[in-house]
Amino acid sequence: MKLGLYGINLGACARPDVAARVAQACESLGFESLWTAEHVVLPDPQKPPSPVPPGTELLDPAVALAFVAALTERIRLATGIVILPQRNPVVLAKEFASLDRLSGGRLIFGVAAGYLEAEFRAIGAPFAERGARTDEYIDVIRELWTSEQPSFAGETIRFSGIQSRPLPVQRPCPPFVIGGQSDAALRRAQLRGDGWYGFALDPKATAAILERLRKAGAGIARERPPLELTITPPPGRFDAELVARYAELGVHRLVPIGLGRSADELVACAERYAEALRGSP
Repeated sequence: MKLGLYGINLGACARPDVAARVAQACESLGFESLWTAEHVVLPDPQKPPSPVPPGTELLDPAVALAFVAALTERIRLATGIVILPQRNPVVLAKEFASLDRLSGGRLIFGVAAGYLEAEFRAIGAPFAERGARTDEYIDVIRELWTSEQPSFAGETIRFSGIQSRPLPVQRPCPPFVIGGQSDAALRRAQLRGDGWYGFALDPKATAAILERLRKAGAGIARERPPLELTITPPPGRFDAELVARYAELGVHRLVPIGLGRSADELVACAERYAEALRGSP
């Protein structure tokens, strides 16, 4: 089982001294990866399905990961997730290829379609088209990262006769991890993903959605290896027994949320997570 930490750009970790200490502590504790959250803006006042209060501090994922990349050597750097249809995929490909290059090939590129209509409205991105754009933008970024002579002709993005360098260090490209629990998201993962990411799922909910994920892949001839499965458990209990239950379900990576309002509290939290993993069968 791989172990990540969720929230390296969130809350207390929006402070550089805290993010630096937590990132370095996680690397020394043997964590495999650090994961960011993303919302460009949040509805004010908060109302469902907005996940956190509007005053929550959230650093841009690429900036936050570049910062901790410079302070670490081995730990992988993951977006959990980038809300892809809110971005220009050609610009985004450049940003994250740059991160992969500067980090020595440590990027895990998690993306999803998003769900906050108010956020899309503020950015000027069409909420109703988010699924189709997510699919197209994944294909755009993969083309830019893998092709010697990139070209693309889609519904919203078209180009040829261009280059976008540098290419990522990882070849053919960094892994695409697809987030989301809708039927469309699960099929997207099977069609376009190297991994799938589920957020705030206990073992029972994980088992149910993994069955749906399996059914979503029926009849799809994948060109890549089987999906790597990543889960963020709900906040609360995290011990060796819980880790073992996820492992029995076939989960490859757990990314519990970093809980704490200071560097000391977050490091202590990371130490508990690492101890739980060491104690699992």
